[in-house]
Amino acid sequence: VSASGQSRGGNPEARKIKNPVPATAASVNAGRSSFDTYCALCHGTDGKGNGPLAQPTAKPQDLTDAAWVYGSTDGEIFDLIVKGLVGPPVKMPAFKGTLSEKDLWNVVNFLRSLGPKSAAR
Repeated sequence: VSASGQSRGGNPEARKIKNPVPATAASVNAGRSSFDTYCALCHGTDGKGNGPLAQPTAKPQDLTDAAWVYGSTDGEIFDLIVKGLVGPPVKMPAFKGTLSEKDLWNVVNFLRSLGPKSAAR
């Protein structure tokens, strides 16, 4: 699956998508497990963009702050994880087909647990 080339400022269509998976402790824990397996190498186990494969010239997004340049709603985050990013400078693989839809939403719920509680949902 190829990445889509998301644009800065978010995706108005993805912004309309609502998260169908409640952010329960079980969902957040399942999301953390998937994140640790597929995302932490670049984003770091703490989500700050400091993983061992992070490139200094194209640092991955800090997922703990409120400045999500590719969209901050649950739908935009889901869409970004599904489709990935095509650089330059930042590239992120698409995870459609790698994780189930429920697992992808669990990752969104986990990411929400990292960031500021006031972020858009």
